[in-house]
Amino acid sequence: MGLPLRSAPIRLLDDRDLPAAREVLARNPIADVFVASRVQACGLAPWRLGAQMWGHMVDGQLAALCYSGANLWPVAAGPASAKVFAERARRQGRRCSSIVGVAETVLAMWRHLEPGWGPAREVRADQPLLAISKPPAVAPDPAVRQVRPDELDVLLPACVAMFTEEIGVSPVRDDGGALYRARVAEFVNQRRSFARIEDGRVVFKAEIGAVAGDVCQIQGVWVAPELRGTGIGTAGTASVVALAQATLAPVVSLYVNGYNHAARRVYDRVGFYRAGTFASILF
Repeated sequence: MGLPLRSAPIRLLDDRDLPAAREVLARNPIADVFVASRVQACGLAPWRLGAQMWGHMVDGQLAALCYSGANLWPVAAGPASAKVFAERARRQGRRCSSIVGVAETVLAMWRHLEPGWGPAREVRADQPLLAISKPPAVAPDPAVRQVRPDELDVLLPACVAMFTEEIGVSPVRDDGGALYRARVAEFVNQRRSFARIEDGRVVFKAEIGAVAGDVCQIQGVWVAPELRGTGIGTAGTASVVALAQATLAPVVSLYVNGYNHAARRVYDRVGFYRAGTFASILF
């Protein structure tokens, strides 16, 4: 006979667990800003969160979390937590499109899951996690600004191009793009979408994908292909950093593929420092 639900080593969390969950999320606020932002906005009830939050209990205390939604995202999970989260995910069956987070934990979970879930479409084992808490080291581009709601149709092609290039699949392949369009519109309406638009066309864009406490995270940085290497990406990223620091949070983070040397040079010039290493398992 199994353990009672609320005394099991791993269990589904709810809003009664919010204080303990916030303490776990505060251990590495730069790495876990995505999960923290979801909890800050929605709490832990699955129907509001749009995902489950699993908790690993050790000696009656919450030791680690795992966000289980479109992404599987472990938080503050050592080897023991990684193993129990992987076992829970394996029993449930794969419902996520990726596993993302601190590389050591993600890769440990994948070692447990690969026999049942593999092969992955791609394993990105070295994704530098970067952050900046000072003003950007290069001059921002004054033409980069918040995207207006009436510019959604101008912005969307650049977002689709970025997603397809970065993830390797189109975001419009399953439903004609309705869900992805709604997600892009959400960022625009939250005033977290930034772009340089010339003659009705986006030449640079990025979003703030998550905000929690003193940290926010940039995602979706994209430069029109014919303008790469001209400095637009560097100055544009500096603008997004400055605007985010002024309006959202003093610490701005992002993560980048280790093999993307051009992007890493841009972020070095802007003034980002390395705050850790992520990994992503893509399905």
